[in-house]
Amino acid sequence: MSRLSEIPLSVLDLAPITSGSDATTALRNSRELAQQAERLGYHRYWFAEHHNMPGIASSAPAVLIGHIADATSTIRVGSGGVMLPNHAPLVVAEQFGMLEALHPGRIDLGIGRAPGTDQKTARALRRTEAGLSAENFPQELTELIKYFEGTAELNAVPAAGNKPPIWLLGSSGYSAQAAGLLGLPFAFAHHFSAQNTLPALELYRKHFRPSEVLSEPYAMVCASVIVADTDEHARWIAGPGALSFVRLRQGRPGPLSTPEEAAAFPYTEIDELVIEDRMSTQIIGSPETVRAGLDELMESTAADELMVTTIVHGHEDRLRSFELLSEVAERTPSLGRSAAHT
Repeated sequence: MSRLSEIPLSVLDLAPITSGSDATTALRNSRELAQQAERLGYHRYWFAEHHNMPGIASSAPAVLIGHIADATSTIRVGSGGVMLPNHAPLVVAEQFGMLEALHPGRIDLGIGRAPGTDQKTARALRRTEAGLSAENFPQELTELIKYFEGTAELNAVPAAGNKPPIWLLGSSGYSAQAAGLLGLPFAFAHHFSAQNTLPALELYRKHFRPSEVLSEPYAMVCASVIVADTDEHARWIAGPGALSFVRLRQGRPGPLSTPEEAAAFPYTEIDELVIEDRMSTQIIGSPETVRAGLDELMESTAADELMVTTIVHGHEDRLRSFELLSEVAERTPSLGRSAAHT
């Protein structure tokens, strides 16, 4: 039996803004996708934090999490993640304490160490030159946890007594080791740092210390996956994501293009090499192709959970991809590991 049918399957959403559309439509589409994911038995639905990105509408995860939690009833909703260097720990504690108070037992707080944006934008977020790097992360994380535990000098109402599960997110070894030493669950960004996946998971498990949260390591990997009825159609609708990556590298991010626009773009030889390398770590194709790719990923990582992000232009294509993926994973609404820490 495939491990896919035995582990929780979750969603990472960036609320993509597509060419010819707007943020309002992107957020409405995210709401519809989250409701479908709940019906199909997905375990959790997370939003990534990005700023100053014309093609991404998930700039305020806490607000969006509250909206999606209101629009659903059972699926866990959370951040994948909140970039702690961008925010005062007090504010994060207040926001997620409130979310947990409003939706008890359904909120996740995924924390990232990298600023996740350029220095100019990070400066605008914090309105200070101090604290813009990730060097202060250990102190900020400790401060955040104290607010939830009620041991800080200040009261982060209503954080105390309303602590959601805290995850550390990472794309390298630092957060992996930190998550292990703190005994926290760890989520790795395989979708954009595939070369570091296995080393980071090894570090996490090697450094893991049991805690009040976990008695043993719990690791999730996030993969970029596109499923369509045929391999050809999957590759066609994957084109805009490839072009988006090229434009991001060129410092020209924008709304997600159509497949036609992506196919007509005048790629250079270097662009083609970048795309080939990028696409080689994504799992794109028909249900049969994707099943084989995900089975290999789960076998190599021994992950306890799989999170998937799907970037395509057409909303119906994205809905269809997650529908087919649920069939690949033999998902049912009652299936999936449920535990206090997850």
